[in-house]
Amino acid sequence: MAASSLVSYGSGSDSENESEFGNVTSPQKVDPDAVAHLQPLKPGTITALAVLNSAPEVAVKEDVETGVHLDPALKEVTYNPTYETMFAPEFGPTNPFRSKQMSAPRNMLSGYAEPAHVNDFMFEQQRRTFSTFGYALDPSVDTSEVSSSSYIGAVEEAEKNKASLHLFDTKYSKSSKIRKKVKGGDASDIESFLGPWAKYQDEKDVAKPSEDEQKELDEILAKRQKRGKNEEEAPAEEKTVLHVKEAYDYQGRSYLHVPQDVGINLRSADVPEKCYLPKKQLHVWTGHTKVGIFSFSGFLCRPSCIIMLFQVMQVFFSLKAVRDVCFNNSGTRFLSAAYDRYLKLWDSETGQCIARFTNRKVPYCVKFNPDEDKQQLFVAGMSDKKIVQWDIRSGEVVQEYDRHLGAVNTITFVDENRRFVSTSDDKSLRVWEWDIPVDFKYIAEPSMHSMPAVTLSPNGKWLACQSMDNQILIFGAQNRFRLNKKKIFKGHMVAGYACQVDFSPDMSYVVSGDADGKLNIWDWKTTKLYHRIKAHDKVCISALWHPHETSKVITCGWDGQIKLWD
Repeated sequence: MAASSLVSYGSGSDSENESEFGNVTSPQKVDPDAVAHLQPLKPGTITALAVLNSAPEVAVKEDVETGVHLDPALKEVTYNPTYETMFAPEFGPTNPFRSKQMSAPRNMLSGYAEPAHVNDFMFEQQRRTFSTFGYALDPSVDTSEVSSSSYIGAVEEAEKNKASLHLFDTKYSKSSKIRKKVKGGDASDIESFLGPWAKYQDEKDVAKPSEDEQKELDEILAKRQKRGKNEEEAPAEEKTVLHVKEAYDYQGRSYLHVPQDVGINLRSADVPEKCYLPKKQLHVWTGHTKVGIFSFSGFLCRPSCIIMLFQVMQVFFSLKAVRDVCFNNSGTRFLSAAYDRYLKLWDSETGQCIARFTNRKVPYCVKFNPDEDKQQLFVAGMSDKKIVQWDIRSGEVVQEYDRHLGAVNTITFVDENRRFVSTSDDKSLRVWEWDIPVDFKYIAEPSMHSMPAVTLSPNGKWLACQSMDNQILIFGAQNRFRLNKKKIFKGHMVAGYACQVDFSPDMSYVVSGDADGKLNIWDWKTTKLYHRIKAHDKVCISALWHPHETSKVITCGWDGQIKLWD
């Protein structure tokens, strides 16, 4: 940058000015403020001022070793400071009002605590020792050389105890004193201590039953062992009763033959085009508490403590109450799951028990694989949270699906029988690939309740689940298995009861029983409660729409009756 010069003029003549500076024609006007700091000149003299640099060079930080402030809170330095710079005192004047207490370093409320490693057990040991005896080891002293000066607190008490006592010493503990007092020996013999009742272990001091009492006890134990052995080796013998005069008609057809004179093709897969609401009761069967339907023909069947085929009253007796029944595709055989812990395969025509399967747990539900080439396989939901797969031909377990956290209540095959859905007491819904023991879909929300009854819609697209919060929830049965929030059916009371749900064949209506013994019918599209019938005096536990009729509904209740409505 160019330098500037200042020239001051006195009161001399023009000729003198010309001889000193040359040809000066007109003097320049100078700002008085710029030369106010200068001393006034004598009259008649001319003085040249020194040149001033308006942008002088400034020393950078690298050239300055002292007087440079480095902020202690700075985490990054862009140059290499010297040692003196890094360890120089903080920049700025001292605080005249700062006391010694304020200037002392402090990292906690009461002062400064130096970081140190202390074992938690040792710390707790010394703390309790100090609280109990009044002294403890000084943490600032090397514990390898312990002396009387190594203790703080009641040093005299520590010297009295030879500086070796702490709270966890076994010879000073309360429990050791009690053991020593009881046993009369050293606490080191605790392994041989037999307890306060040791003196009563002699045979002469033990009360024994008399001869008659011992004989009675032996008989009771023998009966129990015999009963348990018989139950493990062979279950009770099954029996059936046929309530017709002849098992076959004049043409050699059994009672399982599908009737041909009812006006509809019962073996056809066709469904009615339009279904209607049932209005009146047609027939009543007594002596049962549940009802089911053959999907291929519309025959009635289902379990309670016995299994009945209601068109000809074939009765199959089981040892204990029957939980579930499932027929194969042709209806010639069926499986029963009972509380005697057995799954039994029955012949529908002859009434014989063909095979028995058990894993010593109570089966809650059982299902044949609906595929024609897999009719020899079935799955059962057990009380031990497992789904067990059996092979009828070998009678052995071939697969276990063990992911549920509660007893398995239902099993429903979906997606052309490639998958099945299970529900459990753990309030979850799981989807499984067949023969793969890992669930690929797990549905469990905090607001969900247990769903002990599940039904697949006739078109195979939806699952109707009876929820224990008095709702029927609809889940998609394809791909994502999402909850359809627009299809929730309410208005009935089923909390605590596994009331079966069903669809009409044309998907127009949804039916379900409730705890009041009523038959509830909803419209599928609008979810509106269309119709309600007082069907039973007690709980209406199941309601099923006839798969080939337009308006026939079968209900059963805990009043021991099965009713047909039209």
